[in-house]
Amino acid sequence: PATRTVPAWPTAEGLAFGVLGPVRGWRDAEPLPTGAPQQRAFLALLLLREGRIVTASEVIDAIWGEGPPGQALAAVRTYASRMRKAYGPETLLSESGGYAVRLPPGTLDLHAARELATESERSRALGDLPRARDLLTQSLALWAGEALAGVPGPYADAQRTRLEEWRLELLETRLDMDLEAGAHAEAVPELTALTAAHPLRERLRELLMLALYRCGRQAEALAVYADTRRLLADELGVDPSPALQRLQRRILDADDALFGPPPSASDPPHAAPLPPE
Repeated sequence: PATRTVPAWPTAEGLAFGVLGPVRGWRDAEPLPTGAPQQRAFLALLLLREGRIVTASEVIDAIWGEGPPGQALAAVRTYASRMRKAYGPETLLSESGGYAVRLPPGTLDLHAARELATESERSRALGDLPRARDLLTQSLALWAGEALAGVPGPYADAQRTRLEEWRLELLETRLDMDLEAGAHAEAVPELTALTAAHPLRERLRELLMLALYRCGRQAEALAVYADTRRLLADELGVDPSPALQRLQRRILDADDALFGPPPSASDPPHAAPLPPE
C-alpha cells in the first residue's frame, strides 16, 4: 500500500488539539485560546481521558493535588465556561457532575501519532521496512517539544513521564529499523546524543554499540559497553542486561552475524501501544 502522509498539524478543517508539546487548540488551523496554566491542565486532563467523564473532584486533584485552594470548585466551573465559549458547547459536555471532551476522530495529535505507530508496526510485521520507517518518522514528527510543556499539577507530571517514555520507545524502534536498513553510519550521531541525554537506557547503548561495530569501530563499541557497565554499577548497583552482555561477547569475537538484522533486546520496544495511564 502507498505510504500515508500526515498533513501538517493541525488539520486544516474543524477543531484540533495538541498535547505532544504545549497544550494547544485550533479551529480551521487558526489558534484558539487555552487560558491560564490551570485551565490548560484541565483541558489536558479531558483530552487525555478521551471522552470519559471526569468528576469535579478528580479535576481538582489533577490540577492542585493535595493542596487545592478554597475556591477550587468555582475555578473549575469558570474554566469550563471559558472552554465552552472557546470551543463550542458541543465540545465540552457536563454530565453527572463531571466533564468530558467529545472530539471527532483525528482531532488530537496524540491519536494521529498512535495510529501512525500502529500502522508502522503492522508494516514492519509484513516485511515492508521502508514504509514502517516512514510511518514511524511521521509519528515522531508530531512531537512539538516536551509533551504537556508548562502544564502544572500531579496529573500532568505523571502524563509527561508516560508520554516521554513512549516517545523514547518509538525512537528506539525507529533506530532499530534504521540499523536493519543498513543506515548505521547515519544512526551513530543520533544514538551518541541520545545515550548522553538518557545514559541509563540500555537499549540505546546496545544500538549504539552495534552501529559503531558495523562502522568498523570495534574499540569504540567496546568502550561504550565498559562505560555502561561502570555507570550502571555506580548509579544502580547492577550489571548490564543479558542482551548487552551477549552483544559485547559477540563484538569481542568479531561475530560476522552482527552485520545482519539487529539482535533483539530482552524486552524489545513495540511502536504501537501507548503505556497505560
